[in-house]
Amino acid sequence: MEKTHLRKLGLANLKWLHKQSEVKAKKEQDISQALFNDFYWKNAQTIAVTKPLDFEFDTHILLDQGWQEGKQIVMPIAGAKRQLTFHSITPETIFKKSLFGVEEPVAAPEVSAEVIDLVVVPGIVFTLEGFRIGFGGGYYDRFLEQYQGETCSLVFSEQIQENWQVEPFDLPVKRLFIS
Repeated sequence: MEKTHLRKLGLANLKWLHKQSEVKAKKEQDISQALFNDFYWKNAQTIAVTKPLDFEFDTHILLDQGWQEGKQIVMPIAGAKRQLTFHSITPETIFKKSLFGVEEPVAAPEVSAEVIDLVVVPGIVFTLEGFRIGFGGGYYDRFLEQYQGETCSLVFSEQIQENWQVEPFDLPVKRLFIS
Protein backbone atom coordinates (compact mmCIF):
# COMPACT_ATOMS: atom_id res chain seq x y z
CA MET A 1 0.00 0.00 0.00
CA GLU A 2 1.14 3.54 -0.54
CA LYS A 3 1.87 5.82 2.40
CA THR A 4 -1.00 8.24 1.72
CA HIS A 5 -3.53 5.42 1.98
CA LEU A 6 -1.82 3.95 5.05
CA ARG A 7 -1.76 7.36 6.74
CA LYS A 8 -5.55 7.68 6.22
CA LEU A 9 -6.09 4.15 7.53
CA GLY A 10 -3.84 4.82 10.52
CA LEU A 11 -5.66 8.05 11.35
CA ALA A 12 -9.02 6.27 11.09
CA ASN A 13 -7.76 3.54 13.45
CA LEU A 14 -6.50 6.11 15.97
CA LYS A 15 -9.78 8.03 15.86
CA TRP A 16 -11.74 4.80 16.31
CA LEU A 17 -9.59 3.87 19.31
CA HIS A 18 -10.05 7.36 20.76
CA LYS A 19 -13.81 6.68 20.89
CA GLN A 20 -13.08 3.51 22.91
CA SER A 21 -11.84 5.65 25.79
CA GLU A 22 -11.53 2.87 28.40
CA VAL A 23 -9.61 0.61 26.00
CA LYS A 24 -7.35 3.49 24.95
CA ALA A 25 -6.68 4.50 28.58
CA LYS A 26 -5.74 0.90 29.50
CA LYS A 27 -3.38 0.64 26.54
CA GLU A 28 -1.78 3.99 27.44
CA GLN A 29 -1.28 2.81 31.02
CA ASP A 30 0.29 -0.49 29.89
CA ILE A 31 2.60 1.23 27.39
CA SER A 32 3.60 3.93 29.87
CA GLN A 33 4.45 1.39 32.56
CA ALA A 34 6.57 -0.60 30.10
CA LEU A 35 8.43 2.58 29.18
CA PHE A 36 8.92 3.70 32.80
CA ASN A 37 10.37 0.27 33.67
CA ASP A 38 12.75 0.28 30.71
CA PHE A 39 16.42 1.29 30.77
CA TYR A 40 15.75 3.86 28.01
CA TRP A 41 13.59 5.86 30.41
CA LYS A 42 15.56 5.09 33.56
CA ASN A 43 18.89 6.19 32.02
CA ALA A 44 17.52 9.34 30.38
CA GLN A 45 17.91 12.72 32.04
CA THR A 46 16.53 14.78 29.13
CA ILE A 47 13.51 13.42 27.27
CA ALA A 48 11.86 14.85 24.15
CA VAL A 49 8.13 14.35 23.75
CA THR A 50 5.30 16.07 21.88
CA LYS A 51 1.94 17.32 23.09
CA PRO A 52 -0.64 14.99 21.56
CA LEU A 53 -3.61 15.65 19.36
CA ASP A 54 -6.82 14.31 20.95
CA PHE A 55 -6.69 10.95 19.21
CA GLU A 56 -2.96 10.31 19.74
CA PHE A 57 -1.21 8.63 22.68
CA ASP A 58 -1.75 10.92 25.67
CA THR A 59 1.80 11.94 26.59
CA HIS A 60 0.74 13.99 29.64
CA ILE A 61 1.47 10.94 31.82
CA LEU A 62 5.07 11.06 30.55
CA LEU A 63 5.37 14.74 31.43
CA ASP A 64 4.07 14.18 34.96
CA GLN A 65 6.27 11.13 35.56
CA GLY A 66 9.33 12.83 34.11
CA TRP A 67 8.96 15.93 36.27
CA GLN A 68 8.25 13.77 39.32
CA GLU A 69 11.55 11.96 38.67
CA GLY A 70 13.44 15.23 38.14
CA LYS A 71 13.97 14.73 34.41
CA GLN A 72 14.21 17.61 31.96
CA ILE A 73 11.37 17.49 29.43
CA VAL A 74 11.79 19.12 26.04
CA MET A 75 9.30 19.64 23.23
CA PRO A 76 9.82 20.38 19.55
CA ILE A 77 8.95 23.47 17.59
CA ALA A 78 8.61 22.99 13.83
CA GLY A 79 10.65 25.62 12.05
CA ALA A 80 11.77 26.75 8.65
CA LYS A 81 13.08 24.16 6.18
CA ARG A 82 11.11 21.48 8.05
CA GLN A 83 13.58 21.45 10.93
CA LEU A 84 12.78 20.74 14.58
CA THR A 85 14.24 22.63 17.50
CA PHE A 86 13.69 21.41 21.04
CA HIS A 87 12.79 23.58 24.01
CA SER A 88 12.81 22.90 27.74
CA ILE A 89 9.38 23.00 29.35
CA THR A 90 8.01 23.07 32.89
CA PRO A 91 4.48 22.71 34.26
CA GLU A 92 4.20 26.51 33.94
CA THR A 93 5.14 26.66 30.24
CA ILE A 94 2.64 28.40 27.99
CA PHE A 95 1.72 26.71 24.70
CA LYS A 96 0.19 27.86 21.43
CA LYS A 97 -1.20 25.85 18.54
CA SER A 98 1.00 25.60 15.48
CA LEU A 99 -0.24 25.69 11.90
CA PHE A 100 -0.48 21.88 12.16
CA GLY A 101 -2.73 22.06 15.24
CA VAL A 102 0.01 20.79 17.55
CA GLU A 103 0.70 22.67 20.78
CA GLU A 104 4.22 24.11 20.90
CA PRO A 105 5.95 25.88 23.80
CA VAL A 106 6.15 29.68 23.82
CA ALA A 107 9.26 31.48 25.09
CA ALA A 108 10.88 28.23 26.27
CA PRO A 109 14.68 27.97 26.20
CA GLU A 110 16.14 26.00 23.30
CA VAL A 111 18.08 22.85 24.14
CA SER A 112 20.77 21.32 21.94
CA ALA A 113 19.93 17.93 20.45
CA GLU A 114 23.19 16.57 21.88
CA VAL A 115 21.84 16.77 25.45
CA ILE A 116 18.63 14.88 24.65
CA ASP A 117 18.98 11.29 25.87
CA LEU A 118 15.66 9.93 24.62
CA VAL A 119 13.29 11.10 21.90
CA VAL A 120 9.75 9.72 22.00
CA VAL A 121 8.96 9.85 18.29
CA PRO A 122 5.32 10.24 17.27
CA GLY A 123 3.77 8.46 14.31
CA ILE A 124 0.57 7.22 12.74
CA VAL A 125 1.63 3.85 11.30
CA PHE A 126 4.53 1.60 12.33
CA THR A 127 6.19 -1.62 11.30
CA LEU A 128 7.41 -3.99 14.00
CA GLU A 129 10.96 -3.04 12.95
CA GLY A 130 10.31 0.56 14.03
CA PHE A 131 9.78 2.22 10.66
CA ARG A 132 7.04 4.82 10.85
CA ILE A 133 4.72 6.97 8.83
CA GLY A 134 4.04 10.35 10.38
CA PHE A 135 1.90 13.22 9.20
CA GLY A 136 3.98 13.64 6.05
CA GLY A 137 6.15 16.67 6.75
CA GLY A 138 9.41 14.76 7.20
CA TYR A 139 10.36 16.77 10.31
CA TYR A 140 11.33 13.76 12.40
CA ASP A 141 13.06 12.01 9.48
CA ARG A 142 15.32 15.05 9.06
CA PHE A 143 15.98 15.24 12.79
CA LEU A 144 16.71 11.51 13.15
CA GLU A 145 19.31 11.66 10.36
CA GLN A 146 21.57 13.66 12.71
CA TYR A 147 20.42 12.50 16.15
CA GLN A 148 22.71 10.05 17.97
CA GLY A 149 20.69 9.29 21.13
CA GLU A 150 17.99 6.76 21.93
CA THR A 151 14.60 6.74 20.20
CA CYS A 152 11.35 4.99 20.93
CA SER A 153 7.68 5.22 20.01
CA LEU A 154 4.55 4.51 22.02
CA VAL A 155 2.33 2.47 19.75
CA PHE A 156 -1.16 1.05 19.86
CA SER A 157 -1.45 -2.36 18.18
CA GLU A 158 -3.99 -0.74 15.83
CA GLN A 159 -1.12 1.31 14.35
CA ILE A 160 0.94 -1.69 13.20
CA GLN A 161 0.92 -2.20 9.43
CA GLU A 162 3.53 -4.35 7.73
CA ASN A 163 2.38 -4.06 4.11
CA TRP A 164 4.25 -0.97 2.90
CA GLN A 165 7.52 -0.24 1.22
CA VAL A 166 10.13 1.48 3.36
CA GLU A 167 11.91 4.26 1.46
CA PRO A 168 15.64 5.06 1.67
CA PHE A 169 15.06 8.19 3.77
CA ASP A 170 12.87 6.32 6.30
CA LEU A 171 14.71 5.81 9.58
CA PRO A 172 13.40 3.41 12.22
CA VAL A 173 13.07 4.23 15.89
CA LYS A 174 15.20 1.94 18.01
CA ARG A 175 12.45 0.60 20.24
CA LEU A 176 8.66 0.26 20.19
CA PHE A 177 6.44 -0.01 23.26
CA ILE A 178 3.23 -1.64 22.01
CA SER A 179 -0.13 -2.56 23.51
